[in-house]
Order: sequence, then structure tokens, then C-alpha cells
Amino acid sequence: MTAVSVRPSLLNAWLMKPWAKPLLWLLCAVPLVALCAAAATDQLGANPVDRFIKEMGEWSLRFLWLTLLVTPLRDIAGLPGLLKHRRALGVTAFAYALVHFLAYAWLDQGWRLDDIVADVIKRNFILVGFVALLLMLPLALTSFNAAIRALGGRRWQMLHKLVYAVALLGLLHFYMKKAAKNDLAEVGVYAAILAVLLGWRVVRKGGVLAMLRVR
Repeated sequence: MTAVSVRPSLLNAWLMKPWAKPLLWLLCAVPLVALCAAAATDQLGANPVDRFIKEMGEWSLRFLWLTLLVTPLRDIAGLPGLLKHRRALGVTAFAYALVHFLAYAWLDQGWRLDDIVADVIKRNFILVGFVALLLMLPLALTSFNAAIRALGGRRWQMLHKLVYAVALLGLLHFYMKKAAKNDLAEVGVYAAILAVLLGWRVVRKGGVLAMLRVR
């Protein structure tokens, strides 16, 4: 057996180990812990509130992109064990998005509900992000085996197709925020990665409608 064929098999075996999932959860928490530590030691720059909120939002996008990467990587690299960890990445994406919004509501708006509602309505990029967060909620709440059994596999799959809408809305939210400052280089990177991830699915399934169809 060649080294090329051994490596995926070995990596897949590691992915299936009992310690793999707890290790992944710990790794997923590292950005949050690091940012909280930086905030506690006054290392987030001149505008720590804005920096913390921004970083939480970007980490949510990164984990969402990683969630979408699982299926292509499984097929291309021959790593079926990756599927075991996709839910953890998706739940982490939601958790960071939730912290992103709660940090905005608390640190930026002081929990003033009237101000939050007015800001969401007034600033379109916040409204788009809020809609994306709301769409993520049912995905996070049904990310467990009991939910799959309760909904049935077909309905569960239909619901979780919302991840594509969430990704597009998340990217739009990021674009609208950055466009106001004429800072689009980073947005272009995220957009290119998402285009590849979604484009791969469209080609593999034979069209957009086929990609969205539940079999």
C-alpha cells in the first residue's frame, strides 16, 4: 500500500477516535477564549468593543465555511469520518454568531431594546445579519439525533438546506459592513471561498435545483 493511500486512512481513523470530538470542541473554543483574554488584558486596540464584535462575526463565518467544506473534503480526500464532526462546526458557527449579536446588544447598545430595534431597522446590514442569525437558530436547535428522529430524515434535510441561505446572508452582512468603509479585500476572499464551496455542490449535483432537492 502506498503512502498516499495510507495517510487518508490513518487520518480517517483519527477522526473516528473517541477523543476526536472533545478535541474539536476545545479547538472551536480557542478563538473565543483568546479574545476574552485579550479583552481582559486590554489588548484589543483603541476600540475594543468594535474589535470584539467584529472578530466574533468573522469567526462565525469561518466556522460556517468550514461546515460547508466538510462534504467536498470528505469526497475529494476520501475522509468519511469528517461527517461525524460537521454538526460541531455548524453549532460553533451559530454560537459565535450569537455571541456576535449579544456583544452588540450588550456592549454597544447596553441592552436597550428600543435602541436595538431601531438600529436593526435603520441599518440594513444589521437587519441582514439578524435575519441570518434567526435562520441559524432552528438549525442549531435541530442539530441532534433526537431532532432528526422527531422530524424525520427528509424534513430534517429540507430544514438544513437553509445553511446555504445563511451563508449568503452572512456574506452579504459582511459585505455591507465593509462596503461602508470601502474595505472589500477581505470580503472578496470570503466570497471566493463560498463560490467554490457552492459551485462544487452545483456541479456535483447537476444544477442549483438539484442541489436543493432532498432525495
